[in-house]
Amino acid sequence: MKTFIGPRLRRMRVDHGQTQAQMARALGISTSYVNLLEKNERSVSVPVLLKVMEAYGVDWRDIAKDDETSQLADIRAALQNPIFEAVRPDLPQLRAALTHSPDLADSFLRLHRAYLAVSDQLMSLAGTADASDAVLPTSPESNVHNLFRKNQNHFPVLESAAEEFWSGQNVPADEVYTALKSRLRDKLGLMVRILPTDAMPNTLREYDEAGHEVRLSEAMDHPNRVFQLVHVAALIEQRDLLDGLLAQSGLEDARSRARYKVELTNYFAAAVLMPYRAFLAEAKASKYDFDHLATRFGVSFEQACHRTTTLQRPGAKGVPFFFLRIDKAGNVTKRFNATDFQLAEYGGACPRLEVHTSFRTPGRIVPQFVELPDSTQFFVFSRTVDRPIFTRHSQDVRLAVAMGCSVEHVAEIGYAEDLSITPAHMTKIGINCRFCPRMDCDQRAHQAVILSEPVDETRRGATRYST
Repeated sequence: MKTFIGPRLRRMRVDHGQTQAQMARALGISTSYVNLLEKNERSVSVPVLLKVMEAYGVDWRDIAKDDETSQLADIRAALQNPIFEAVRPDLPQLRAALTHSPDLADSFLRLHRAYLAVSDQLMSLAGTADASDAVLPTSPESNVHNLFRKNQNHFPVLESAAEEFWSGQNVPADEVYTALKSRLRDKLGLMVRILPTDAMPNTLREYDEAGHEVRLSEAMDHPNRVFQLVHVAALIEQRDLLDGLLAQSGLEDARSRARYKVELTNYFAAAVLMPYRAFLAEAKASKYDFDHLATRFGVSFEQACHRTTTLQRPGAKGVPFFFLRIDKAGNVTKRFNATDFQLAEYGGACPRLEVHTSFRTPGRIVPQFVELPDSTQFFVFSRTVDRPIFTRHSQDVRLAVAMGCSVEHVAEIGYAEDLSITPAHMTKIGINCRFCPRMDCDQRAHQAVILSEPVDETRRGATRYST
């Protein structure tokens, strides 16, 4: 397999204030060869890669890291905007741009994300009476999602650390909670207490560092109590590792940094409770039966779904999934993505997604085939999940989760068995109403901000937004 490192090599040279001739001397190669490498007209050989590592003190994974797959998917999705209709680059052009000008491609994606955020925020602010309201910065959730996307939803250093958590000891799933309490007590000097809901109103877990205590609400079920204990252990034991990833993130605002650290810690906890190799093997053997996976590993349905999106280890990948969680109003409350599917950041999910109707059939899997405006097709299945109940006044606090993958993987998914992939069974959807070009959709709730054609006053289409 050929490896091209041109833009990264050039950036490294510029950062060190070197000319091509100076870099050539440092690597023991010719200046012309450095020039060819930087222009991606030659792939880097293993000996030269080793020399780069030795001369500049970098890890080979950072040099040869391949961000092209996720970037290509994101750029193709961004270019579906109708303003590019007449000048949309073809696939070879996009691949060439990623190969020769990755910084330009990254800048384009950052600009496009800012455009989407500002467009939605302006729409939200349009009706406010206070003209002093300012357009908000990118949300912490969006920043975290973009970082996970950049890392292809997979963090090898966290996986490796999670594999060492039990130090080779085999702890059965039904003994994990007891083992965690003993670990926290003996290794970290922390006591674990379960408290009644009135003592912890609207709080599921508290880590009292000064009091050497972890307090858990009785409102949590057993899998979530276990998860929270691993989370606390990770915050303490993996502090340096988590802080290192945080330092590499480039995040500057405190809210985004805090959210990113929480999600990294959650990632670690999931990797401890659902070890990569065992979980991947069981997922494939069960054809991604998430109730079975939750039972086998002693976790919740939602935790098993979320973990599956991280199975992207090179050479041992699972089916690439996206994960979407919504509330009853359709607000997106959590999203992770290892696919080409574009998840809504603002304004809720597409109303044609069956994730919304899953609230009518609590606890049951609702399958669906969908097609995006760019003709890409996905298999999506949804189910409700229950949230902790603090009092009788907070009952029925369900959320709904949706998992989706490209239709090319349906043979690997048990939920797709006995279903037909035909045009008649394919639901036409969009990202959400504000960014969907399907003007004749009978579920449209907003005029699309990406389209400028006015409504035809002489014609009434399927919706009042039809042109």
